[in-house]
Amino acid sequence: MRLLTIFSVLLLTLTAKAQILPIYGGERAGLSTLSFLKTDMSTRSTGMGGASVANTGDAYSVINNPAALTHLRSTSVALSHLFLGAGINQSFASGIFPLDDVSNLGVSVNSLNSGDMEERTEFQPQGTGRSIVVSNMALGLTYSRQLSALFSAGVTVKYIYEGIAGYSNSNATVDVAFLYETDFKDLKFAVMVQNFGGNSSLSSDDDDLPVVFNRTTGISLDANVVPTIFKLGASFKPYNTEQQSITASAQLNHPNDNAENYRLGVEYEYMEIFFARAGYKISVRDQDYPTFGIGVRARIGGFPLYIDYAANPTNYLGIQNNIGLRINIINDSRE
Repeated sequence: MRLLTIFSVLLLTLTAKAQILPIYGGERAGLSTLSFLKTDMSTRSTGMGGASVANTGDAYSVINNPAALTHLRSTSVALSHLFLGAGINQSFASGIFPLDDVSNLGVSVNSLNSGDMEERTEFQPQGTGRSIVVSNMALGLTYSRQLSALFSAGVTVKYIYEGIAGYSNSNATVDVAFLYETDFKDLKFAVMVQNFGGNSSLSSDDDDLPVVFNRTTGISLDANVVPTIFKLGASFKPYNTEQQSITASAQLNHPNDNAENYRLGVEYEYMEIFFARAGYKISVRDQDYPTFGIGVRARIGGFPLYIDYAANPTNYLGIQNNIGLRINIINDSRE
């Protein structure tokens, strides 16, 4: 009963919609390109409302905080798939490989695909008879290192490709993150700069354009910034026993293309077998409902297998479902 009361109070806290701090930057909405880089592909993080920058590391940390990869002591693989709605899907895969007792190397692929769409123009509004596809992809290489017993750092370099019909765009960004841990209730602090890079624009150098009237080949569109986000967060365990624990986390996001927003999350864990998660986003437009998710641990071939599900309810696009798998390939020499 005591545990249920604590969990209920935390959940009610997440769903209490209150303007704690003023909103800045809303006038910048829509100024960036490559917006798929902002999507949270961690199923665990999605269930906690995105409040994950200071959480214990897993194979998804290449996106949320590469510094937290130092918590992994074995080769790990993560897969996730997000159903965004309207036939648009985004997939993610990562692999983490320990180099020694204090450093890890990670690789990742983040891909968004729109599926086939009927091509329409101002002169052929009923369709041209052709189909077009929007395809975005980011390839990442991550390195993390434990600099001291309590302090870790991580960096991810990403090559990014964007293709829309006959237009394409390439760019590169960098993520830099730091994690500081304490001995008090597993309290952690983290800071991260995500998607730091230069401007880029779509361009076309071929003749495969549906309409040539008032157009020229080799056309370039206006250059736009990448969606850089500064993240600051903390997490701790207010309740922790041998069988059960509760992790609470909070995070501030300061994007360069929208208003500041805040994330609150909670995770209940039972014997490292069952996980229940909930979260809430403050000052995120058209996402007025709490997020939630569950996870279970099983085994495959003697290795721990985590199966996770998360739901992100939205005002107009319904519930965005995220499913994920994590596998830890235990290396006895490091355990």
